[in-house]
Amino acid sequence: MTIDEETVDKIAHLARLELTGTEKQDMIKDMNKILGFMDKLNEVNTTGIEPLVYMTNGVNAFREDVVKQEITHEEALLNAPKHDDNYFLVPKVIDLK
Repeated sequence: MTIDEETVDKIAHLARLELTGTEKQDMIKDMNKILGFMDKLNEVNTTGIEPLVYMTNGVNAFREDVVKQEITHEEALLNAPKHDDNYFLVPKVIDLK
């Protein structure tokens, strides 16, 4: 398959892109290079090769969560610019109508 100007126009329309004549020609070249590379990959013999899911054999190493410093409710509110007895006060950002 080769990419022509009509195909680029269709893809640009679907992607909501406006391309100049020069950009179209550059896109045709780039897309044909990509398809050429894919053709090369299709030539590789992959019989007996398992699909690759992960790049390494490593597994996630989890650690326990350890509390290193605790602050009280009052300490948390101490440096807040605006607060009441229990909560931080922030400006309303969503207007529900």
